[in-house]
Amino acid sequence: MKKVFFDTEFTGLHQYTTLISIGLVAENGKSFYAEFTDYNKEQVKLDTWLLENVIDNLLMSDKKEAIECDKNGDHLQYKGNTKFIAKKLELWLNGLVGREKIEMWSDCLSYDWVLFNQLFGHAFSIPNSVYYIPFDICTLMKIKDVDPDINREEYAYGKASHMVAEHKHNALHDALVIKKCYEKLMQE
Repeated sequence: MKKVFFDTEFTGLHQYTTLISIGLVAENGKSFYAEFTDYNKEQVKLDTWLLENVIDNLLMSDKKEAIECDKNGDHLQYKGNTKFIAKKLELWLNGLVGREKIEMWSDCLSYDWVLFNQLFGHAFSIPNSVYYIPFDICTLMKIKDVDPDINREEYAYGKASHMVAEHKHNALHDALVIKKCYEKLMQE
């Protein structure tokens, strides 16, 4: 199975949370990043932590709607409503593999996986290319005898790295860190 590492940013740790952004990085380095225009802004406007740590780290906050990619089409970025992003993400995921399934890996993935499923309507509507069981690097850390409560950037890149705090809580940044943690864990 192919692996895709993903993270989401959302409007709070509660049952009615909505997606703000999603970032995915395939094991081959291709990436998909999207910011949602239809998240519940009422849930964010009084939450200083979300404003300072998530909203301030959005990559396309200055644009109303956007479609951007590098010249090879390996790194895609979108900004739009949930329906638009779900269609683009399904195309991206299906384009990664032929008949092979994709393993989805995240970090503390309880909210991430529910929101990923919700993006497509529900669990039975996720793209056919996606394996229905998600995987969590927290569990992998526990199995590999690594403290799952460690700083992910420091574990992945070392304490002196520029990755430590530069874009923490940006979904694409966090997906890259999850990928790097996974690769390091698999070498131990």
